[in-house]
Amino acid sequence: MAEYQNIFTRVQVRAPEYVGVPLDDDVDLTEGESSRTPVFGHSYWLGKIGDAQLGPIYLGWAGVGSLVCFLAAFEIIGLNMLASVDWSIKEFFRQFFWLTLDPPPAKYGLGFPPLNDGGWHLLAGMFLTISVLLWLWRTFQRSWAMGMGTHLAWAYASAIWLFLVLGFIRPVMVGSWSEAVPYGIFSHLDWTQNFSLRYGNLFYNPFHMLSIVFLYGSAVLFAMHGATILAVSRYGGDREIDQIVDRGTAAERSALFWRWCMGFNASMESIHRWAWWFAVLTVITGGIGILLTGTAVDNWYLWGVKHGLTPG
Repeated sequence: MAEYQNIFTRVQVRAPEYVGVPLDDDVDLTEGESSRTPVFGHSYWLGKIGDAQLGPIYLGWAGVGSLVCFLAAFEIIGLNMLASVDWSIKEFFRQFFWLTLDPPPAKYGLGFPPLNDGGWHLLAGMFLTISVLLWLWRTFQRSWAMGMGTHLAWAYASAIWLFLVLGFIRPVMVGSWSEAVPYGIFSHLDWTQNFSLRYGNLFYNPFHMLSIVFLYGSAVLFAMHGATILAVSRYGGDREIDQIVDRGTAAERSALFWRWCMGFNASMESIHRWAWWFAVLTVITGGIGILLTGTAVDNWYLWGVKHGLTPG
């Protein structure tokens, strides 16, 4: 037993291809069975970390529209980066991490600038925003069709909140598209650093502090939960629904372990609520902190001095 480890899936179930439970058209929100792709086969390596079966995928009009808009944004960003190195494929890959598609200069305000002076950035942002919103609607549709809760869709919506604050809501409030985040690797990192320096060190922003707390907390919670379930999977701990409705030795052992280690334990059900809230609040509080920066507070260090957060 001391040698038993299962960081990767040890046993792979290779059942006949299964496309899922049949769904009535009225339940499936007008998409019906026609939007269900066939099974694409099985993958040994994907089976190492999850289900080996590839597919089916449900797209429907929302999924197709989301993919089309994402590809449009992807193409706009990619072609602009390629144009910036004089259409050289070699230079594109060599300088990839430094390439960027920047927002319009501040002189245009909220107006639509020429394409080569920030207009492409706005078009890419528009298509990308439509894409993520359509995908959000799709997650709601799939949840309703399967009779599930909408927890995943709301978690995704919380991430979209931060995305919209960075690229749309805050620039509109400030009155300039130049405040949006550029599309690029290092340019994105530079924007983050300059944003913090410009507004007096974002680390003194209390909502940024909360966001970091929930970010680190999420990592710890998910790691602790995943480790605990893997540790009792030899007793069936990975069948968590069974353990919720009929506590077996896996649930009892993990509960006892955490009482010994922490003095209390989360249940097989409640740990997922803890983890869900920590992850969701990471981006919700982060979005609030970004939105307040430059609108309600111009210098977070001076704000911290004024409110006793830091010595002058």
